[in-house]
Amino acid sequence: MRRRKKELTRTRLREGAAALFAARGFAGTTVADIAACANVSERTFFRYFDSKEALLLPDMNLLFEYVEAALATRPHEEDPLGAICNALLTAAQPFAASTLTALTHPIEGAEPLIAARLVEAFAAFEDRLTLLVERRLPRDAPDADLRAAVIAGAAMSSVRAVLRTQRRRRQAGTVTDAAPAHLLVRSFDILHEIGTTAS
Repeated sequence: MRRRKKELTRTRLREGAAALFAARGFAGTTVADIAACANVSERTFFRYFDSKEALLLPDMNLLFEYVEAALATRPHEEDPLGAICNALLTAAQPFAASTLTALTHPIEGAEPLIAARLVEAFAAFEDRLTLLVERRLPRDAPDADLRAAVIAGAAMSSVRAVLRTQRRRRQAGTVTDAAPAHLLVRSFDILHEIGTTAS
């Protein structure tokens, strides 16, 4: 019960921050605003996050746990790229209403911070994803470490492409507020098309 309550509070803080950042901009949102939105004290806020900057990105550790769990359910005979893409799609669903959404919405006053944190977060995430892919490859697969790195890199490049495309479309006013999940699906389809053509 205590763990569930903590998870609920963390989720409320993230969702509240995402809504406030979108409505007021990053600079116009205070820790007090975020805490009030989640109906908790500032002191409670700091038990979960060290700053409002920490809320610019989703919890990458938690997201990776979802990916790892989703990948474990994929059929062993599924090709590694397909398995990773499907695991990423499954893992992204619980974060749809969190600050994952903020990554596709330009946030006034926070763009440099987001860019800097994304580079670091995506690099670490890709390294961890590479290890997961390598575990799915046959032990005698030639250049298994390189193959795993390429597969993980390709999947994460698709995710980055979706985020950049959605942000550019929003800035140009050519996209609705619908979730970008369909773009992620489409990006993985394109990735498979490219792989088929190359082979």
